[in-house]
Amino acid sequence: MKRLIPFFLIAAFVFPVAAKAQFETFKDSVVQLYGIVMTADSLKGLESVSVVIKGQNRGTITNNKGVFSIVVLKGDQVEFTSIGYKPKTITIPANIEGNQHSVIQLMVNDTVYLAATIIKARPSKAQFERDFVNAEMPDDYITVARKNNNEATRRMLVANMPTDGREAGNQYLRQYANKSYYSGQAPPMNIFNPFAWNEFIKAWKRGDFKNK
Repeated sequence: MKRLIPFFLIAAFVFPVAAKAQFETFKDSVVQLYGIVMTADSLKGLESVSVVIKGQNRGTITNNKGVFSIVVLKGDQVEFTSIGYKPKTITIPANIEGNQHSVIQLMVNDTVYLAATIIKARPSKAQFERDFVNAEMPDDYITVARKNNNEATRRMLVANMPTDGREAGNQYLRQYANKSYYSGQAPPMNIFNPFAWNEFIKAWKRGDFKNK
């Protein structure tokens, strides 16, 4: 036990010193990065530019003036991306003095070249008139609304539309009420129901049971 006392004394003295030195080193490597992102052609502040530290899930975006601020470490790589502009990546210098660093980042438009389109005239005026008359035009909103409101479409939508919670609950309550109404006795059969026979005769006269 006496042999362990010097070890504990040394550990109690060395560990806090090492932890403090490590903390001071980490504190010295932390940098407050701030700046502004602007367009390279007009020098206007660019809004909603993503400012992300590469390799980490940390980042921020610029405000409506193009200004941003984020905490980084010395040596980190910071990437600036925005739709319509080429991405830019900067590296925080490892030998900067202090814990603050400012940048002015310019973004260049990312020009996209599309394939060339060749427009050819019709061989003849008659062919142009024929193709113009027979061309199928997409339906506008009014035509689509009229098609959706015709009787056949409405019947199809009603038949395929699932019941909501209220309708399903009412249907369950009706079934439960009918079951409880004939509790303890045999339910009546429709073969003795004159109204059911009336509907059957009408359907027979209409030809609903004929093979199509």
